[in-house]
Amino acid sequence: MAKISPLMILPPAIFAAFAGLALAGMLRDNPDEIRSAIVGNAAPGVPVEAVNGTVQLTDADLRSGEVTIVNFWASWCPPCRAEHPNLLDLEAQGYRIAGINFRDQQDQASGYLVDYEDPFFATGFDLRGRVAIDWGVTAPPETFIVDGDGTVLFRYVGPLVGSDYEQRFLPELAKAVE
Repeated sequence: MAKISPLMILPPAIFAAFAGLALAGMLRDNPDEIRSAIVGNAAPGVPVEAVNGTVQLTDADLRSGEVTIVNFWASWCPPCRAEHPNLLDLEAQGYRIAGINFRDQQDQASGYLVDYEDPFFATGFDLRGRVAIDWGVTAPPETFIVDGDGTVLFRYVGPLVGSDYEQRFLPELAKAVE
């Protein structure tokens, strides 16, 4: 009987492992969605500083009994500018939106809110992006829906625009406020 070298089994085993991982990824509910470790858990902390000229966001604001939209944004971020009209529209509809400015400069962040209107009831200023790391933010814009008790219900990666915004974010927001 011929002896089979373990080195002959290794390449097919590695290929099978990669094929299994690819199949598992394709069979996920939404393979484009980045899973968030904080969804279903208490909202992480917020910055201790506000954008100049705005009200300071506090942890108590996220546990006020009202659903809150938490939007991570930056003045230098083109997709943030694209979603801004939708943030203003949500604010006009009566939604509570908190803005956490991400890795920006104070004068640019406050100037942006003056020039383009401020949709936020309160803000946080995260100069170094430390708070964003706690929230699992990879790059702005990212938006979270937080229940009135401070539980993160939903994470939306990317700008709040287009059909994805209409088909994924808005239904989750409607479900949260029911």
